[in-house]
Amino acid sequence: MADPTSTDGRTARTGRTARTRSGPGRVLIGVYILFAIAASSRAGVQIATRFGEAPVAYLLSAFAAVVYLVAAAGLIIDGPIGRRIAYGCCTVELVGVLGIGAASLAVPAAFPDETVWSGFGSGYGYIPLVLPVIGLLWLRRSRTSAAPGTARPGSSATDAAA
Repeated sequence: MADPTSTDGRTARTGRTARTRSGPGRVLIGVYILFAIAASSRAGVQIATRFGEAPVAYLLSAFAAVVYLVAAAGLIIDGPIGRRIAYGCCTVELVGVLGIGAASLAVPAAFPDETVWSGFGSGYGYIPLVLPVIGLLWLRRSRTSAAPGTARPGSSATDAAA
């Protein structure tokens, strides 16, 4: 079934707008912006002063900063495009923190210095591990609710019947 969400984020069925930047979404956006600033600052200093010591770790921190910034932008942008951007970033972030977290514990020699995602974000209070999960849950929760017995935007008619 085609997505009945119009370009302004309103659904054809309910006329309500699915807003990712309202309520708890504002806090989530703030945390993403804070982490973008923290990760980019850390990576910038490390790349500028000690790049030769652990280039992979420092570039991964810079990549994490970009992911956080783009995720915040996706949450700020109303409508299906912003939602897709946010879903993509939260997914990349979750895969990254799980993959880098596991690799940094399994092969510590590969990471002579920590990244934002090392040890599943232990250097940042494990917030990098929890943040994408909360982001994905918020994106799911903030979808426009369809009337009972009808399909939600982006789902198939068989999903609504189940």
